[in-house]
Amino acid sequence: MTDNTVPLAGRILPHKDHLASGHHDSAGSDLAPRGFRAKASPDADTIKKPRRPSAPRQAMMPQILNAAETTFGTRGLNGTRLEEIAALCDIPKANILYYFGSKEELYNATLKRLLDVWLDDADHWLSADRDPIEGMEGYLRAKIAFSRTRPEGSRLFAQELRSGGQRLEGFLKDVLRAHVDRHAAIFLDWQSRGLMTPIDPTHFLCLLWSGTQAYADMQVQFEALLDTAPLGERDYDTALETFMILVRPLFPRGG
Repeated sequence: MTDNTVPLAGRILPHKDHLASGHHDSAGSDLAPRGFRAKASPDADTIKKPRRPSAPRQAMMPQILNAAETTFGTRGLNGTRLEEIAALCDIPKANILYYFGSKEELYNATLKRLLDVWLDDADHWLSADRDPIEGMEGYLRAKIAFSRTRPEGSRLFAQELRSGGQRLEGFLKDVLRAHVDRHAAIFLDWQSRGLMTPIDPTHFLCLLWSGTQAYADMQVQFEALLDTAPLGERDYDTALETFMILVRPLFPRGG
């Protein structure tokens, strides 16, 4: 599918390292279809540098993508009408079609933005030069915060996986596999240096994802079992504490 020093029992807020990394949603970047190429100009001197997006476009793109994430995550691709997204943005449907040629194009752009952010957390927190316990706590905090603040986005990703993942095939086989391989190598390095108990790194990552994303994907179940709706700050703090109780023994030399 996140206080500069945040105690486990404290609030789940963005850590200063997380903010310093420039971690934010990139609303309008790289939305062109893969394989798209501009026509070559016969005169190199006449090639113009691409213009930066205008201020209205920069303001409108996040608004549309945020509304799309909420609506697609709730109703799915087939159950969503562009009129609903336009109503959330208080703009005409034609404005959406101006930036995105179709509902499917908007859906794909929404998925791409979501997955870019989802991957950034590991790239920031799980690094060979970071203390393993600090890295794991920061990563889990970020994952729980993602489920708390963007539950529809998490559900959107889960919907795609449950439906067979056809739209995600390239992401799963190429981008995500490379992402996992890169961070599995970090876990194996920690293990070789005696910083981490030997454990299969791929299964470990998948368990971290499924556990933290459950707070969004299975939110209704948590609310029923905890007899609270919606889940509150204390519930997410307890989630982080619980994960760290399970994870900390894997790092015998950790603090």
